[in-house]
Amino acid sequence: MERRADSWAAFCGWSVAGLGMGLGVMSMLTIGPFVLLATLVLCAVLLYRPGVGTAMAGLASGIGVPPLYVAWLNRDGPGTVCSHTATSSACTDEWTPWPFLVVGLMLLAVGVVVFVRLRRR
Repeated sequence: MERRADSWAAFCGWSVAGLGMGLGVMSMLTIGPFVLLATLVLCAVLLYRPGVGTAMAGLASGIGVPPLYVAWLNRDGPGTVCSHTATSSACTDEWTPWPFLVVGLMLLAVGVVVFVRLRRR
């Protein structure tokens, strides 16, 4: 069976590339350059396939995952959040998770909707 360039597997591959791009940009001062290099290699492999197709909409969905992770990390915010154990306590300042959640969900949805609509044509 021949694989089409607009398959769900290709969409997932482009989503992973988008995830790498988002993660690389968000962590530019630490591991970002290495992640972006690996993402560049993945994009080259995905572009090598004949007929790139509409699966590139997965980039938007993948870029939406890092903001969702930031929203998860700040789920108890906004403000100072303290955690206590039997031997220690720690307090951190957290942001409000809502802007990150909205942006992440919108990017995720836009990628899927664009892919499905273009695939049906």
